[in-house]
Amino acid sequence: MGGLPPDLLTIISVFAPLFTESVWQRAQILLTGAMLTPGRRTVAAILRVMGLSEVRQFKNYHRVLSRARWSGLASSRLLLRLLIQRFAPSGALVMGLDDTIERRWGAKIRARGIYRDPVRSSRSHFVKVSGLRWLSLMLLVPIPWVGRVWALPFLTPLCPSERYYEGYGRAHRPLTERARSALRIVQRWLPARKIVVVADSSFAALELLSAVTSSTLSVVTRLRLDAALYEPAPKPVAGQPGRPRKKGKRLPTLAQVAADPNTDWQRITVAQWYGETDRTIEITSHQAVWFHSGMPVVPMRWVLIRDPQQRFKTQALLSTDPEAQAEQIVHWFVQRWQVEVTFEEVRAHLGVETQRQWSDKAIARTTPLLLALFSLVTLFAHQLIGAQAAPVRSSAWYRKTRPSFSDALALVRRQLWAAEVFNPSRSETDIEKSPDPVIARLTELLCYAA
Repeated sequence: MGGLPPDLLTIISVFAPLFTESVWQRAQILLTGAMLTPGRRTVAAILRVMGLSEVRQFKNYHRVLSRARWSGLASSRLLLRLLIQRFAPSGALVMGLDDTIERRWGAKIRARGIYRDPVRSSRSHFVKVSGLRWLSLMLLVPIPWVGRVWALPFLTPLCPSERYYEGYGRAHRPLTERARSALRIVQRWLPARKIVVVADSSFAALELLSAVTSSTLSVVTRLRLDAALYEPAPKPVAGQPGRPRKKGKRLPTLAQVAADPNTDWQRITVAQWYGETDRTIEITSHQAVWFHSGMPVVPMRWVLIRDPQQRFKTQALLSTDPEAQAEQIVHWFVQRWQVEVTFEEVRAHLGVETQRQWSDKAIARTTPLLLALFSLVTLFAHQLIGAQAAPVRSSAWYRKTRPSFSDALALVRRQLWAAEVFNPSRSETDIEKSPDPVIARLTELLCYAA
């Protein structure tokens, strides 16, 4: 059995010190098989595609996920370092933060819970689903050979259900507390880089925003139109008794600002609005302080957005960096849509929700690895493309102009097949008897199989 091609092996070699030699060899086989396997991403399916279905010590491959000692947190740090070196060596780092539900059912999966299904539910229709909740941090960077921003996962902790904590007699850690821990970890990893985190309204919590905001990290998220906003607190007067004030005069709500005919709106054009074409919108912005009784004070800049053609309702954003430009805040937040695209891609092409592990450690490792595989495939494709044009699968009825993740995965698979990662079941003479067009079509089917 062969190994990864040298140009791809150099990328993942940074992870080798985290494993023993035997576990590292098996981890490479699992990684390669996870990229080549269509359908379910189980260890058994990986062993079959790698030609190891007759290996009697198959349990050793399962133990890489369920028993072997290696640090997922250290792996996340190394992966983030690789992504920054390749795609964002300088400038501010933009990261997406969001949670997703992995639909799973099983009596032995202790961390699962019953959640609202965000895909099947609507404002008037509530759908519940059994599964695991994951919180994912992704690096939002433009990919040169794609011509647009992709969301590359690097850190995905599990958020067990409230029932899970009750079984251990411990207090439940809500989603915002998990987010605070993840963001503080990233702050420690990158103390000298400016970081902008974009998130949806689930993370618009005063405790979270106050805890993670610093001179190097700011958060951009949605803001309620009825939020209590105030002017900044006046400077304390020398000799004045009492505690210093936290806030100034109460300001009109953003709903009132939007309805005011005297509001000054600025018209701008946003490129690739939520994955679509360019869209013209109107914005207005100002600095303020967000405060609620018993909660910390959060200085910020709010941005009010409305559509001149009234295709969506007026909405508001906030940035915990009061000096940020309004247009830049909108540009950052629009990139958050790529997080949803990545969640869909890993389900469609990398088998998320098809794995069948049930032990606590294997569950906590497998899904983060499949999400991280999205980033590794992007790194592999970037290494293979170099200065060449990115391959795009097109046809007479569908002219695709930009490569997608399926094209990147097909490119990496094609390289792995060409390098004879595993021993082929057919002899070279049998292959030579087949006409080249047939081989080409079979290869394409294998490379694009979901």
